[in-house]
Amino acid sequence: MNQTEQTGARRVLIASANPLFGKGLEKIITRHWSGQATQFRLVSSTEDMLTEMETWQPALVIVDYDDKTISRAEFLQKFVAGDQPMQVMLVSLQASGAVVVYDRRTLTPAQAEDWLSLVNIPPQPPVIPSPKRSASMKHFVIVGVLIVIVTALVYLFLSNIGLLPIAASAQAQPIDDLFNLHFFMIALLFSLITVFLGYSLVVFRRKPGDNRDGAHIRGNNPLEVIWTIIPLGIVIYFSYLGSVSLAETRRVDPQALNISVVGGQWFWRFEYPDYGITSSEMYMPVNKQALLKMTSVDVIHSFWVPEFRVKQDLLPGENLVRELRITPTMTGEFKVRCAEMCGTQHAYMESPVIVVSQEEFDAWVQSELAAIGTDPVARGERWARNNGCLSCHSVDGSINVGPTWLGLYGLTHELTDGSVVTVDDEYLWVSIVDPNAQIPAGYPPGVMPQNYQDTIPEQQIREIIEYIKSLQ
Repeated sequence: MNQTEQTGARRVLIASANPLFGKGLEKIITRHWSGQATQFRLVSSTEDMLTEMETWQPALVIVDYDDKTISRAEFLQKFVAGDQPMQVMLVSLQASGAVVVYDRRTLTPAQAEDWLSLVNIPPQPPVIPSPKRSASMKHFVIVGVLIVIVTALVYLFLSNIGLLPIAASAQAQPIDDLFNLHFFMIALLFSLITVFLGYSLVVFRRKPGDNRDGAHIRGNNPLEVIWTIIPLGIVIYFSYLGSVSLAETRRVDPQALNISVVGGQWFWRFEYPDYGITSSEMYMPVNKQALLKMTSVDVIHSFWVPEFRVKQDLLPGENLVRELRITPTMTGEFKVRCAEMCGTQHAYMESPVIVVSQEEFDAWVQSELAAIGTDPVARGERWARNNGCLSCHSVDGSINVGPTWLGLYGLTHELTDGSVVTVDDEYLWVSIVDPNAQIPAGYPPGVMPQNYQDTIPEQQIREIIEYIKSLQ
């Protein structure tokens, strides 16, 4: 019992194992019978319900029609066998709150005749019929056809708007195949959501003048299991495809061309140890795998040629050399970009990647070997370009990250500590091998790499100084 007994109060018994069902009906009846004394009792089993009907003798019994723990057969048998006045409501939330009512009263013959002659019985609202299976299948067939059409259109759109650049390496093919599958799944998921939503809004919209409540749907366990297992299976399958694609991009060719790639702020340097060549441009023979061994001289960089698809981070440290295998399949000039934010000039850290035939590559090797020459100034310019010096120092007087080299030699420099030095061979040597020792005023410390003494041979540093001296 949830209220104190009151003499003359109207008694209402609610039978349901769902406490929210009972509390909700109690509030509705209390609001509807405002001003009338009402007592409520809530029971959750058939036994308690039959006991309360016998001992408490309620005037109104409300039964949760959807509650399987309440035996409707036992209740109705008890109800029919009784003789006291009683009203009964069987309420089904699954049927949008549809109610079956019983009214047990004892009438005299005259009252029965009057009851039969009633003409103002309130019209019963039409019960929304359950859709026939054939009608449901018709909707599913239409939706299925629309999903196929929309999926095809969206997939064709995604595949033909140029989201990906051209594929110019053997490693690009498995990656593009995986991209195409993703495009298809994007199109399918987009279609599943938008078609079902749009079709429901158009076909099942409320018609003018129809004020009925829609069908109450609690859930569908088989459907929920299906839409959990299928996406899980798809995700696992895509994980497998990803591992297969990764293995394909790492397939080893024992005859691969060795190229050492060095990244720094903000330059790329490419070394060919088999030929003794160092270049600021990466030349590659077509249809021949190249094994790139990558490292950084300062911060983390990332080697990325979009047409090759594969990408690899470069880490500073002798023991952190990373490898990447690329087999170019198309001749032409591409561009390597740094795909890792690495400082103020990150956006301009680019170098040409030139793919040529084997004959043209061999000719380039010979021209590079011949171009080294013996002139220290020409050699110094070459080392300066290959080591990224010209990324921070201009040779035409323009402002850059570091001081311009034009007319630098012989100038008097004020340093950040207030002292003054003359730019000579010794100052330039110290500025290269220990750049934070003597920093010119107006320039921040810690920008220039600290390891040039270990990465650039002494003779090359001397020749870079000769090149600086020539820029007058």
